Amino acid sequence: MAAVIGFAGFSNSGKTRLISQLVRYFTQLNLRCAVVKHDAHGHYTEASGKDSSQFVEAGAAATAIISPHSFVVIQKVPITLEGLLSRLQSDGFDLILIEGFKKGNHDQVAIFRDKEQAGILTELTHLPIAVVAPEKLKAYSIEGVPFFDSDDLASIAGWIQTRM
Repeated sequence: MAAVIGFAGFSNSGKTRLISQLVRYFTQLNLRCAVVKHDAHGHYTEASGKDSSQFVEAGAAATAIISPHSFVVIQKVPITLEGLLSRLQSDGFDLILIEGFKKGNHDQVAIFRDKEQAGILTELTHLPIAVVAPEKLKAYSIEGVPFFDSDDLASIAGWIQTRM
């Protein structure tokens, strides 16, 4: 069964950048990655340079965007995160990375770039499994929860591999 890890943070916290880097990293290891992105407001449109295009260009074997009314893979139909994860897991992916869904029940990594964005730690439904932020914000780390500098891709990826 695929490992499922979410990345929760406010807009411009670095979620898309990190997930794209992780997809490239794991794809080079011949692992099949899927990415699920939350579109909370239903504004998704496919356009070059957008988050979903970046994931595809990075080598994701599947990219999905979920909004309250639809999901986009190739077709649009209403679906829940749990329903989509079930479909992706049955398709033989090694890793499923989720962008967004702050209120989800899946394992989540909190990600932020500044002290204001560190407020994500109080918005999650449960304690994050890790925190990713610039080293200068280590004061916002949580005892017993791994903290990774946002520029240390190798450590983040290595930690994810231990969870697979």
